[in-house]
Amino acid sequence: MTFEWSAIWAAWPDLMAGSWMTIQITLLGLVGGTIIGALTGVVVTYVPVPVTRRSLGWSVVVLAAAVVLLRLASWLGDGPLAGVPDWAWWVLRLAVLAALAWRFLSWIPLVLSFLSQVYILVIRGTPIVVQVMFIYFALPLLVSLRIDGFTAATVTLMINSGAYIAEIVRAGLQSVPKGLYEAGQAMGLPFHKILARIIGPVALRRMIPTMGNQCIISLKDSSLFIVIGVAELTRQGQEIIAGNFRAVEIWGAVAVIYLIMTGCIALVLKFIEHRTRIV
Repeated sequence: MTFEWSAIWAAWPDLMAGSWMTIQITLLGLVGGTIIGALTGVVVTYVPVPVTRRSLGWSVVVLAAAVVLLRLASWLGDGPLAGVPDWAWWVLRLAVLAALAWRFLSWIPLVLSFLSQVYILVIRGTPIVVQVMFIYFALPLLVSLRIDGFTAATVTLMINSGAYIAEIVRAGLQSVPKGLYEAGQAMGLPFHKILARIIGPVALRRMIPTMGNQCIISLKDSSLFIVIGVAELTRQGQEIIAGNFRAVEIWGAVAVIYLIMTGCIALVLKFIEHRTRIV
């Protein structure tokens, strides 16, 4: 069997289309994941809530109480109070949520921190293939909403990368000497200014190598979305091979394209790391 360059040239437009789809999914997933991860990492770092048996027990009790209340409201809406319009039920629900938030205002940061830790635990403990299959196949059955493959892949990458980026952010923030935070407090700066002007720049420089690693991992993880039929690079290569049976040429081209994309990411991050180097 001889190597045929013509098979690669014939498949080049489809490979480029798959590459563009891969880049889109990766960019959108990383942008959303960075926002989710940054917020989650800050909350987990500065609002520590140990995940213990007691905290988990209380969480189960609260969730059970919420489910019971929702079931009760549903029963009342279908039975004795069936004549009440839907907008009135939504107003009542929002009023109850607002009252609970006002009554337990000081607990909101603790609840957010606990939920953030559970989110990181669940996402890091399950494979990304299972996550995308759940979002694409199971979630529409739960919320009666059809999700296309591109949206499912992008949302999955956001959620998955966000959990790992949250830990990267937490590690970067914890690596900054505590004295910088205390110095900001001594100057009378609010927390958001301390984070943005003092701690953030120092932590960001230390997060660049690990963030680059996560970017490359997310790019390669996009190939797993072949399981839901997204027309990314790996899927396009598989479909081309099914038509011309030139596995060596096509998979070789796919590997080279992935290598070029990951190499570009590595070069950009090396440049950023060089420009932000302190010494």
